[in-house]
Amino acid sequence: MFEIASIDRLALGLLTGVAFGFLLQRGGVTQYRVILGQFLWKDHTVLRTMLTAVVVGAVGIYAMHLNPQVFGTVGLHVKGAAVLANIVGGVIFGAGMVLLGYCPGTGVAAIGAGSRHAIVGVFGMLAGAALYAEVHPVAQKTILSVWSLGKITLPEVMGVSPWALVAGLAVIAAALFAVLRRSERPMAGV
Repeated sequence: MFEIASIDRLALGLLTGVAFGFLLQRGGVTQYRVILGQFLWKDHTVLRTMLTAVVVGAVGIYAMHLNPQVFGTVGLHVKGAAVLANIVGGVIFGAGMVLLGYCPGTGVAAIGAGSRHAIVGVFGMLAGAALYAEVHPVAQKTILSVWSLGKITLPEVMGVSPWALVAGLAVIAAALFAVLRRSERPMAGV
């Protein structure tokens, strides 16, 4: 079935989750008006937060992976690029986020911040995950095998160093931050 992690790893996971939720709440992305503002293209807090997380995460992952003398051996666990499954999953995820106004991380953090309506949504996410676990064997034979590119990474596809890709991503994110900051408009009445 699956192996239970050591108590140290569980404690570290709990601590990391609490810190993540705290930062989401402090960043404002657990507030309905902020998420609504993103969908209306008036408040880009969520997009800026996600771009920052992607850049910082990429730096951390590649720093750990490429420096085993400092961090120990850290493997990259690359999942297969099942393009059709990612498209279908993205549509389902996006529809759920539009209906609820939260993604899984912000939904749980919103509960922690006192939002009662997020509780129903998080239960819905858990029910959806349980349903997917039940249909996974069928999905594995059908949708997950269609348009699958295997275990590849963008640096491999592009033939560049991971650091070149991360640096390019950081530059694009910084430029996008500047453009988004100028285009934001305050939302009245929300």
